[in-house]
Amino acid sequence: MIGRLRGELLEKHPPQLVVDVNGLGYEVDVSMNTYYQLPEVGRPVTLYTHMVVREDAQLLYGFYERSERSLFRTLIKVNGVGPKLALTILSGISVDEFVHSVQHQDTVALVRLPGVGKKTAERLIIEMKDKLQDFQFSDVDEFTLTDGMGPVTNNAATDSRAEAESALVALGYKPVQATKSIAQAEKANPGASSEVLIRAALKSMVQG
Repeated sequence: MIGRLRGELLEKHPPQLVVDVNGLGYEVDVSMNTYYQLPEVGRPVTLYTHMVVREDAQLLYGFYERSERSLFRTLIKVNGVGPKLALTILSGISVDEFVHSVQHQDTVALVRLPGVGKKTAERLIIEMKDKLQDFQFSDVDEFTLTDGMGPVTNNAATDSRAEAESALVALGYKPVQATKSIAQAEKANPGASSEVLIRAALKSMVQG
């Protein structure tokens, strides 16, 4: 099993990366919380990973922090929660926010996440409440929506919008919902990069 990768960040196409490790390129799926913390392409990066082996594929999931990987591994043990849904959950909510929601039995916050209905939210709270004792709240402030907001050309803006919409669809949002939320994010953040649009859209949808 592959537990960690350290190499050069070759490509960033949310929510997937390519990391070069001694000439071998690893495709890695990451949550958007991890994606926001990544360095620029061409820079060294270290990711804690979890490998899923299926009959038709070998999938690698990467996390910037150990705590997020630990939560991912706990999530996929819950009945009805697979790796894709777990990654989607961790893209729409931070580790601290998830722990807080479970501890306070906040099903409303959880059902706002794509793929999480009322029954799944209740199951998450029941099955995970006693498993989150090792998770600690961080003192890190919330990321601000300031990166990549310089003036861009119309073509660049179109590319950013398309990439942002594609990322949301890959995370489990319906195409119509992705288009609408990115349009609203772009209106509030004109000239923003795809990363900023994705973060703004996710924040808006999760907060309701």
